Amino acid sequence: MSAEYERFESGTVGPVDASMTPRFAGIATFARLPRLDEVEHPDIVIVGIPFDSGASYRPGARFGPAHVRESSRLLRPHNPATDSDPFAQAQVVDAGDIAVTPFDIATAVAEMERGTDALRADGARLVTIGGDHTIALPMLRSVAKQHGPVAVIHFDAHLDTWDTDFGAPITHSDPFRVASREGLIDRQASLHVGIRGPLFNRQDLRDDERLGFAIITSNEIADEGVPAAIARMRTRVGTRPVYLSVDIDVLDPAFAPGTGTPEAGGLASRELLRMLREFSALNLVGADVVEVAPAYDHAQITGIAAAHVVYEIVTALADQTAR
Repeated sequence: MSAEYERFESGTVGPVDASMTPRFAGIATFARLPRLDEVEHPDIVIVGIPFDSGASYRPGARFGPAHVRESSRLLRPHNPATDSDPFAQAQVVDAGDIAVTPFDIATAVAEMERGTDALRADGARLVTIGGDHTIALPMLRSVAKQHGPVAVIHFDAHLDTWDTDFGAPITHSDPFRVASREGLIDRQASLHVGIRGPLFNRQDLRDDERLGFAIITSNEIADEGVPAAIARMRTRVGTRPVYLSVDIDVLDPAFAPGTGTPEAGGLASRELLRMLREFSALNLVGADVVEVAPAYDHAQITGIAAAHVVYEIVTALADQTAR
């Protein structure tokens, strides 16, 4: 190997050893983990999809994967919040990016699905860094081939079950509408968390319920507390296979200014990370973290938040691997 990676008693290869190479040096894989081509049998694969042709307002999420990787350099192997060692408990790698066309959404979505299928072929579970929220649809198509309809837990300011934007059948505004209609989502167990802000009309909520989603709003989390939201989340999904999708705009713009469609009144990063730590107890089969747009970020505020979100998701998957 070209870098001095940490090696654990479990046999896994972890991040670049910070005592050998300063954190600001070297290739910026996520958390300075080994690349896919440096490891034979990964358990967890982190992959980027630099795509934002489905964005309806601010563009720039195509640069999200590189920004999140650069913002992840300070992450360390031990997670004290869960008393976990995710990089020792599972072999985690960075697969780089799935390169897709920026000129045709339907073609790009098909390319994403093929790339995801290939990475999952040997049983690895994926954490995908977007890109805009369009990428959730091909991820769900891939996961459903193995698990059937999955419970989706969707952290976001927005429903993302709206109808067509400007005649485009697939955009970042509607991946879960399309996925529900394709039978990829368990309509008895799916959930939005952190929803807030104005809607087009009351019909948005009625349509969303018909597509199979319950809702925990950001106001409910503020009023009832994080433990109550966690209890509702766990009751909703039970033991079903769960796909987790995190739009970084679920955070208040104070914690995530670098995103395409910011809404005031969101979660604090501490609240989001606390909820994500519960996923080690769920049947998590895949995840994405999307909508980081670095052109609107400052001092890596959004990138650092997103990197920690990915880290907590990887920890949950690694905890499951170790059991």
